[in-house]
Amino acid sequence: MAEQHTPRSLIVSLYGAYGRDLARDEEPMPVAALIRLLAVLGVDAPSVRSSVSRLKRRGLLLPRRTAEGAAGYALSEDARQLLEDGDRRIYARAEPKLSDGWVLAVFSVPEAERHKRHLLRSRLARLGFGTAAPGVWIAPARLYEETRHTLERLGLSSYVDLFRGEHLGYAPTAEAVGRWWDLPSIAKLHEEFLAAHEPVLRAWSAAPGTAEDAYRAYLFALDSWRRLPYADPVLPSELLPGDWPGARSAEVFAALHERLRDAGASFVAASRG
Repeated sequence: MAEQHTPRSLIVSLYGAYGRDLARDEEPMPVAALIRLLAVLGVDAPSVRSSVSRLKRRGLLLPRRTAEGAAGYALSEDARQLLEDGDRRIYARAEPKLSDGWVLAVFSVPEAERHKRHLLRSRLARLGFGTAAPGVWIAPARLYEETRHTLERLGLSSYVDLFRGEHLGYAPTAEAVGRWWDLPSIAKLHEEFLAAHEPVLRAWSAAPGTAEDAYRAYLFALDSWRRLPYADPVLPSELLPGDWPGARSAEVFAALHERLRDAGASFVAASRG
């Protein structure tokens, strides 16, 4: 199945990969540069403007003028927090340990506010939580800080209690995680990433391309990969099937990041005009 890269997702990936270099200089990304950089990825100007408007309404992008007076957009504080939280997942290389324990989210939402119950469930799922029981969600303990930030940002923290703990039985933990998460579906996401991007790594290892080529290949890889550490809670290896593809896909993304990210930065800088 062909990968889907939406304009809005690609813009978030672009700011995550390169936009914070501008933020350190307190420079917004010019709209004209956004259009040029997204055109390389096959996104037309109307789609860029529409997606930027949606991100602005969500409070993630702020309209600003460049030093030359051109229209542009800078990251909001919420957006920076989102990207920093994402960095800990997207670029993580540490091996998770079973001894790190778990974080539990237990929530209760009044029937009159059932829409918030749906929002809570969908957001916890997007953070990588599994369902241990109705109203009880579980994730590796390292996700606590990001979970807290997310619930506070969405105004949902008053409905949730968070706990740290360890699993004491009765079923073996390796058996229990198969109920808490849909591991075959997660494995399929890793296999799809490998099918799309492992050939790119092989091609670049054989014959490096231009800065524009590096930028394009990296943005597509990042945009695909950054969803995976949310769908996959990245469990300790002893809890996973022996043929688990997650470690290999993480290695491929890390190699693409090392080879392509900085190589593409010169093309982004030149596109700023």
